[in-house]
Amino acid sequence: MVVLAALGFLVWKGLGDATVYFYRADEAVARRAELGDRRFRLEGIVVAGTTSTTDAGVAFEIEENGATVAVSHQGDPPELFRDGIPVVLEGRWEGRRFASDRILVKHSSEYRKDNPERVEDYGS
Repeated sequence: MVVLAALGFLVWKGLGDATVYFYRADEAVARRAELGDRRFRLEGIVVAGTTSTTDAGVAFEIEENGATVAVSHQGDPPELFRDGIPVVLEGRWEGRRFASDRILVKHSSEYRKDNPERVEDYGS
């Protein structure tokens, strides 16, 4: 019984830690206190003119629905990263700044139309 209970706890804890929630920038700002330092995914559009290189990577701002979030990203951004594109970041709040260690560039339908050789449609 004790072994089964311990195993059940480990599975529950592992699945709970593996879950990464997803929020738009405005939602994450509204829930900053609730999110604390838990890891989650943050979506927004890179604000033009805010990108700068740092010793650890890159700093920039994203916005969504009127909310702006300052981001410090550790590591190099993806090749397609630039002003005005939608991105999904993975990381956590560090004070009022979002500390990211993963950037996913979202491909818009316009990008798909202009660069069909770079995008694969799965499940088609």
